[in-house]
Amino acid sequence: MMRHKWRKGYWGGLKFRFWIFLCVVSIVIASGGTEVSAMPPETKLSSSQLNRMAIIIDDVGNDMRGTKEILDMPVKLTVAVMPFLQTTKKDAIAAHEKGMDVIVHMPMEPKKGKPEWLGPGAITSNLTDEQVRERVEKAIEDVPYAIGMNNHMGSKITSDKRIMSIVLDVCREHGLFFVDSRTNFRSVVGELAIAKKLPPVGNDIFLDDQNSKAHIRKQLDLAAQRAVDKKSCVVIGHVGHTGMNTSAVIRESVSRLQKRVQFVGIGDMIRDVWHWEAAPTLPTDNK
Repeated sequence: MMRHKWRKGYWGGLKFRFWIFLCVVSIVIASGGTEVSAMPPETKLSSSQLNRMAIIIDDVGNDMRGTKEILDMPVKLTVAVMPFLQTTKKDAIAAHEKGMDVIVHMPMEPKKGKPEWLGPGAITSNLTDEQVRERVEKAIEDVPYAIGMNNHMGSKITSDKRIMSIVLDVCREHGLFFVDSRTNFRSVVGELAIAKKLPPVGNDIFLDDQNSKAHIRKQLDLAAQRAVDKKSCVVIGHVGHTGMNTSAVIRESVSRLQKRVQFVGIGDMIRDVWHWEAAPTLPTDNK
């Protein structure tokens, strides 16, 4: 009697183990895999799948409204710092310490506009070649941790091949790239950059050409869609007049947009999209 009970328990146990085995096999076959894991599959996108958006914030360096809010962002931005102003070095250092990219916001003569809007050390059309070079070099030296440059205003200068050729030469010599803010549709920056083996990167969308949260939000959504469609988008916003609205909209949009795009510094985008690496030929103290 005891032997009969033992055999019954033994075969019952085998049947239970066999049933478990069949269940596991069924799960593996249904999942199309060869292993069973309790961990969820990796969802990390490859570099070719990333939708990169680089937001550049212009006019930093003069203690403008919205600067603190921009520097406190939870995502990586790029700050374009104007040289020779009261908080130039302070803001550039703060941005670098927070992991943001820093570029020189180079004042350049516009076709229209007040001269006082330019700020000190501006590039104007009446300068000689030597004067242009000297001003660009001094500006680079004045902005700590700068890895690139873009134009402040500059609708007149960015269409001037003589001057922009010198500007790009100095940038290349110091290992900097140049971002065309595209304040003039006749800009020659792109063609010169290609000729000089620099990345032909330029602004795609201005966020705050109108100072309202609704407009800035609309522009940011357009930029995100462009990043999805084109795999990258360069955006420019500002501190100062629009600074509080621009910073508020970016902050409130981060969690929503991170489902669609990756916020990157402009240096990251240039490296990953244009595959460009700095190769300075001149020493620099710009740390």
